[in-house]
Amino acid sequence: MSELVKLPNIGKKIEEQLEQVGVKTPAELTGLGIRKVFERIMTIDETSCINKLYALEGAIQGMRWHDLPENEKMALKEYYLTLKRSER
Repeated sequence: MSELVKLPNIGKKIEEQLEQVGVKTPAELTGLGIRKVFERIMTIDETSCINKLYALEGAIQGMRWHDLPENEKMALKEYYLTLKRSER
C-alpha cells in the first residue's frame, strides 16, 4: 500500500492507475495537477468518468469528492466535457 491510498477518494484501483501513469506519491499528484494526471489515466482507461476526476480533485484538497464546492464541480465538468468532445 502506497501513500496514495491514504488520500480521500483513492482506493486500490485508482492507486494502481496512478502508479501506471507514473504518479507514486501525493506530492507528484499535486505537482502534476489533476487535469494532467486525469488525461494520463484516460490513455490507459478510456472509461474514466467524471467521478474519477472529482475524486482526484478531492484527494488533492483532502476531502471527499462529494464535498467539493459546486463551482469547482462545474468547472471540472466543463473540462471533462471538453475532453470527451475532443475524443470524437
